[in-house]
Amino acid sequence: MKLRDTSAIESWHAHIYFDASSRDAAWAFREVVEAHWNGKLQLGRFHERPVGPHPMWSYQLAFAPEQFTELVGWLTLNHGALDVFLHPNTGDSLSDHRDAAVWIGRSHELVLSALG
Repeated sequence: MKLRDTSAIESWHAHIYFDASSRDAAWAFREVVEAHWNGKLQLGRFHERPVGPHPMWSYQLAFAPEQFTELVGWLTLNHGALDVFLHPNTGDSLSDHRDAAVWIGRSHELVLSALG
């Protein structure tokens, strides 16, 4: 097995998953995230449809590698009933989503064909 150095990680994405029944909870959590992190991460669009490889509705949190421990710890303790999909960004999108993924809550099967 070839080991990779963590310096390959340019950034991280956390995708908060939801559906029609959990939409309001997802929006409320987004507002909590925005208030708590106060500009220290980038909030993506609130997609009320599956986008890319994500099989559910979602929104993205983009953050720096230096924030991993604090943000992932916070998400682990505060995600409620929402599921969170995390992946690094190394320049290899398929590997990042398929081989280096981390789940908080339940995991879901990604649509990997959307990654080319």
